Amino acid sequence: MSTTRDAVPQADPLESLGLSPAQAALYTAILRLHRATLAELAEAVDRPAEDVLDALDGLVRLGAVNRRREEFLARHPAAAIGRLVAERLDQMARETRRIDEALAAAGRLAHHYDTGLDWRSGRFSVEVVSGADELCESVIGLALQAPPAELVMAMPDHRTMTRFAEGYGGQWVRAAADGFLRMRMVVALDAVSTPAVREACARLRAAGAAVRTLDTVPSWFFALGGDTAGLPAEWGAPPPEHSYGCYLVHAPVAAGALRALFEELWARAAPVSPHTNVLQVLRLAAHGLSDDAVARHLGVSVRTVRARFAEAMAELGAQTRFQAGVEAARRGWL
Repeated sequence: MSTTRDAVPQADPLESLGLSPAQAALYTAILRLHRATLAELAEAVDRPAEDVLDALDGLVRLGAVNRRREEFLARHPAAAIGRLVAERLDQMARETRRIDEALAAAGRLAHHYDTGLDWRSGRFSVEVVSGADELCESVIGLALQAPPAELVMAMPDHRTMTRFAEGYGGQWVRAAADGFLRMRMVVALDAVSTPAVREACARLRAAGAAVRTLDTVPSWFFALGGDTAGLPAEWGAPPPEHSYGCYLVHAPVAAGALRALFEELWARAAPVSPHTNVLQVLRLAAHGLSDDAVARHLGVSVRTVRARFAEAMAELGAQTRFQAGVEAARRGWL
């Protein structure tokens, strides 16, 4: 320990790197001797040999001293201190990561706190959206504020999906392709029955969005991020022909409820179109080819063909291959 001219205590630099005062004094002594036995070092620091041995063992573990038989050799200070500094930097990095994780956890907990506060107080920020243009601009505008925004959306009918695809699909495709939106959509099966809608879905998937279909979607809705929900003026009914008449509710509890509903629908939905490998086996089987013939045609093993059939049945929720074929035809895969 040293002092400045103002008598302010200043820590020994070696101690700040993790050396105890006894280790710092012993390291200084062994540097001066360069190499020494235990007895010589004990005499140099005027301490019992047992105490010196404990301190030496610590210096050896730290890489500041090498031991060769009965002698202890000092490593060059640059190498020894460099290793100590590197270890301290690693420790600081670990501590910094723990602090970052704690701050992130605080943010998540604060989100739950705000959700509970909103629920108890009933304070919701609600915006009335009266048209499709305004709705599209609102979603894109919110996404631009904190990209990439996570958007989940349900489309329950053909007219709504067609209007979206023809009028606004291009803007949302660009937003997804540019990284502003991360989209997942569950669409009613009959809503993707036209080529225009299928083409829009294909463009969305190419931009990174994910689209699945379900026989029945309970209502139109969406959730953007963790605190914005889009709700229709009347649940279960498609938007009116000339007005979307919906609400933007800025409340974590509302967005969380719609996300939970969406995840339930998503888990039961099937892809708009399957992977190419699955589609190949379904189409060949629809022409009456056996597993062996399909395998020869594709140049794969029979086991691979059967695995792809199993994948198709899982995606379609079918119990048999016949059911899978019927369902695939109904979805327009064949």
